[in-house]
Amino acid sequence: MKILVCISNVPDTTTKVSFTENNTKFNTQGVQFIINPYDELALTRALELTEKQGGTVTVINVGLTDTDPSIRKALAIGATDAVRINAEPVDAGFVASQIAAYAKNEGYDLILTGRESIDYNGGMVAGLLGELLGWPSINVVTSLEIENGMGTLERDIDGGREKLTCKLPFVASSQKDLTEPRIPNMRGIMAARTKPLKVVEPTEAVAGTKTVNFENPPAKGACKMISVEEAGSLIDLLHSEAKVI
Repeated sequence: MKILVCISNVPDTTTKVSFTENNTKFNTQGVQFIINPYDELALTRALELTEKQGGTVTVINVGLTDTDPSIRKALAIGATDAVRINAEPVDAGFVASQIAAYAKNEGYDLILTGRESIDYNGGMVAGLLGELLGWPSINVVTSLEIENGMGTLERDIDGGREKLTCKLPFVASSQKDLTEPRIPNMRGIMAARTKPLKVVEPTEAVAGTKTVNFENPPAKGACKMISVEEAGSLIDLLHSEAKVI
């Protein structure tokens, strides 16, 4: 089985967010970047499937050279090889078009992504990949098994959990509960140094969106206490001061 896992390079969740260039660009100065946690789940499940049935796991990333450390970590976790499409990931449509252009002639049986990246939380790449490749796509998967060319999947839906089957090839996005992420060991770290990382140039594609500007949320205000006797004034305060109603 030949599996492709899409990974994103995202800021660590402890990052202090600021912007540059008149609030049009995220300030990366001093920021620690990591593999998107949902993508790590996809990678781990892909490795589990190939360890059980045989096959290869390739990780792919759309990014510039500063994403190489995250790619090398994915190789240390256990991926067979890696591909980096040498372009800035300007939006989900651009990323999906680049990955689809590479993947369409590579004979993959399965493509896994995270449910969303933790920086923009768009959750669009898996669905767009399915559309561009003409494959089924299943979002927010919490269980995935492959047997005899068929996938058996579960995912959470409103009010319950859905179980479905799908013939390979297809695209699936990973949700928590799918598996537990792996921590690379010393053997994996050493092996990652010699595993192939292929860099390919992007295809001609135009971003479908443009960033006008970023804004930080307003600073958290002081808490105003209201006595029980004045509880009736709460509605007025929510309307006139908090302006939430």
